[in-house]
Amino acid sequence: MTPADVIDYCLAKKGVEESSPFGPEVLVYKVMGKMFALIDPDEYPAFVNLKCDPDRALELRDEHEAVRPGYHMSKKHWNSVYLDGTLSDILIHELIDHSYDLVVKALKKSDREKLV
Repeated sequence: MTPADVIDYCLAKKGVEESSPFGPEVLVYKVMGKMFALIDPDEYPAFVNLKCDPDRALELRDEHEAVRPGYHMSKKHWNSVYLDGTLSDILIHELIDHSYDLVVKALKKSDREKLV
């Protein structure tokens, strides 16, 4: 999976906006104003930061070398997922979905209803 594939997948989700609050090189994906993914498409090696349940984050880091504590993020709640070809596209999609779903679940009910 390439950075462009990750960007396309994030943007295809309901209610998602792209912004660059940390400078022009880092793209941030938010749902209803809440961040769920960050990527620098020109970074090498390429990786995407994704929100993750703390217990699952630890499991993923143990199981996959390409999943590491979130770079410049809360190490408890964020993973850096390296796009080095060792993770399946299916797993990367699942991790993006998980991050998005965690954020949506924490939204106010009225905001969640706008996504239906």
